[in-house]
Parts: sequence; C-alpha cells; structure tokens
Amino acid sequence: MATRYTAEQIAFRYRVTDSPGGVTRDTAKRIAEHLGVDETQAIHRALHELALRVLPQYEPDDGPLSAAQLRQIKKLAPQGKMRSVRSSLFDSKPAKK
Repeated sequence: MATRYTAEQIAFRYRVTDSPGGVTRDTAKRIAEHLGVDETQAIHRALHELALRVLPQYEPDDGPLSAAQLRQIKKLAPQGKMRSVRSSLFDSKPAKK
C-alpha cells in the first residue's frame, strides 16, 4: 500500500469563473497539464511561488546596530597597517569619491 502524507487538510473549492480571487477547475487542469503535474501539485507550486513573493525569506533582525555594538565590532576587528575601514555595513553616509 502506498504511503500517504498525514498533514492537516483543508477543503479546496474551485471558482465558477476565473478571477483574481480564484480559478475554475478547467483552468487548474490546463495549468497542471502544461506543467506536467497533477492538479494538487499545480496548486502547491502556485502557493509556493506566491509564498516566495509575499513572505519574508529570513527572520527580521533587531534593526540597526547601536553605537555600543559598533564600538565593540571596531574594537575586535583585526588591525593592520591602516587603522580605518570604510564599510557600507556600518556607515550610513555614502563614501566620498
């Protein structure tokens, strides 16, 4: 017997007509056929593409570094012959040319 996924399921209802709010089953079948997958996989692929476009792909950080954090980083940075480093990571002003 084939193994089935045991994830939670929801009811999915096709729309009567295609619109920005949904598609008909005929459209879903045509998309699936074009992609060479079944309807369920076509829906998953569409949701995945939408997730990539609208959801952040990383955890939000705590915002800009504080002055104390910047001092600590500069203190711990290896020092060579030159004692200053211009970096767009730490300086909010554009570099002078």
